[in-house]
Amino acid sequence: MGTTPRTVCAMTTQYDVVVVGGGAAGLSGALTLARAGRAVLVVDAGEPRNAPAGHVHNYLGREGTPPAELYARGREEVAGYGGDTVPGRVTGVTRREGGGFDVRLDQSRSVGAGRLLVTTGLVDELPDVPGVAERWGLDVLHCPYCHGHEVRDQPIGILGTSASGVHGALLWRAWSPDVTLFLHTAPALTEEQAEQLAARDIDVVAGRVAALEVSGDRLTGVRLADGTVVPRSAVVVTARVAARAELLSALGLESAELRMGDTVMGSAVPADPTGATAVPGVWVAGNVTDLRAQVITSAAAGVNAAAALNADLIAEETARAVAERRRATVGV
Repeated sequence: MGTTPRTVCAMTTQYDVVVVGGGAAGLSGALTLARAGRAVLVVDAGEPRNAPAGHVHNYLGREGTPPAELYARGREEVAGYGGDTVPGRVTGVTRREGGGFDVRLDQSRSVGAGRLLVTTGLVDELPDVPGVAERWGLDVLHCPYCHGHEVRDQPIGILGTSASGVHGALLWRAWSPDVTLFLHTAPALTEEQAEQLAARDIDVVAGRVAALEVSGDRLTGVRLADGTVVPRSAVVVTARVAARAELLSALGLESAELRMGDTVMGSAVPADPTGATAVPGVWVAGNVTDLRAQVITSAAAGVNAAAALNADLIAEETARAVAERRRATVGV
């Protein structure tokens, strides 16, 4: 499709749904709503979580597609069904007395929305180890289902920052026989954990990690505080994550802490299975509410939320039509 996405102008415009976020969840939701004949606007800050990654994986029919290409095609498809897109940020949201929302964009623009679909994703809070941020999404990885096949049978290091490091090491062992757990700031192993790691031939290295070693354009090892370098081709980091949900605070919706056992994994916006939040008229989809969601999962969640949004709008429109009919009948 060669359709150029339409953009909104500076004047106030009313939409059935404003989608905040132009990643897989947002565009998928917008496409579903546009196909349902809804006036929909996508506000896209252009900062998808997977921007550093070279390719999208586990997306049936789109395996290996670069993220930017997938999203560009998605914007074209939304535009092809009459949806609007605009680059930028939502700087504020307020509820209207008569229902719906005022959505303020940057550059002093404002639009009205009957409903909101927030798909702003999350932020990975990476450990402060030199080389981690620079190699993130390249050979510093987080998800074996996203990247495990690409580094299979290679020397893999697990950077321990919490008790979940043991789980990560055992998980990645399925992709490579050469896995080393660097305890770094993780707690000491229990006897059971040590036995499990030994049974799977996973080496454990105590002490702090000082930095990642890089040669040319590839990671080559992990340097410890004592100067020892352990050769590795990839390093796995279990980063804490924080939902990008600041704009929802003004509506009284706060993100909640997520835990795996005693380990705090991050935060997410609570929602029901359709993506509906505790705030009427506000739905969420993708990583902002589900930290485990891959691209295809987020896209599916966007469709799911859009269907629920459309049903909610239909219920409101039906109630309004019934009320108008009753008034007209009384007046006859």
